[in-house]
Amino acid sequence: MFKINQKWLLLIILSIIWGSSFILIKKSLIGLTPIQLGALRIIISGLILFLAGFKGFRGLSKRTLKWIVIAGFLGTFFPAFLFAFAISEIDSAVASILNSLVPLNTIIIGFILFQIISSRKQIIGMIIGLIGTLLLISNGANINPEQNYWYTILVIIATIMYALNVNIIKRHLQEVPPLTIAIGNFVAIIIPAFIVLLIDGFFTSEVLRSADLKMALFYVVLLSIFGTALAKIMFNKLVQISTPVFASSVTYLIPIIALMWGVLDGESFSIWQALATGFILWGVYLANYNKQV
Repeated sequence: MFKINQKWLLLIILSIIWGSSFILIKKSLIGLTPIQLGALRIIISGLILFLAGFKGFRGLSKRTLKWIVIAGFLGTFFPAFLFAFAISEIDSAVASILNSLVPLNTIIIGFILFQIISSRKQIIGMIIGLIGTLLLISNGANINPEQNYWYTILVIIATIMYALNVNIIKRHLQEVPPLTIAIGNFVAIIIPAFIVLLIDGFFTSEVLRSADLKMALFYVVLLSIFGTALAKIMFNKLVQISTPVFASSVTYLIPIIALMWGVLDGESFSIWQALATGFILWGVYLANYNKQV
């Protein structure tokens, strides 16, 4: 019973944290380029996690370390840049909606690569949730025809990477402590992120003297502490105590929080989007109806 309550508590907290991350990305882009945002997010998050130490790495096999590195690039490094570029062209709420493709991709990848079987009711729930997501997307495109929807492809690529990451954690890192996985992820990606930041010219006087830089950095720090470092540990724990499908269902709840922030920030919201949100919640219920998830 405790594990059941714990996984739902983690799901709700992660939904709030990650649902708020999209508006933080949007605000950070006022003073930073997508590349600078992605790199700084990784570096700051990594430094925060490194304060927890590296003792957990003792005794890990080379095979385990290999999967931790792969999970770091798929679950954090590339998505950080992909979402930054996407939100530079489309609404933050739209990006969060597209993020709801993760559960469907998790089922497909889990079946194809890892032979993880989902129940019929779970699959139906994923499909209903996907229908709700598509309704939200199509309605958003009608409301904001001036936005470049080619950038939504970047979000879709990120959702595939997230789905791979979820299945890797469940399949190959089940017995590794969540904090160890998170720290290992950033050990692997923090140096590449710093190199990217150098190449982009962040440390030039022109960038450092920018009037918008201070506020942008404030939003990045918030994003890094909660949306990346803390959420990374919590999500790894959620995957371990539930199933890949249940853990990835957090992306169905994220749009609700993100849409609230979007409305407060002046983004459009219609009755059709509210209806589509209802479909998403229905899909979450069906996908997690099975007592074993």
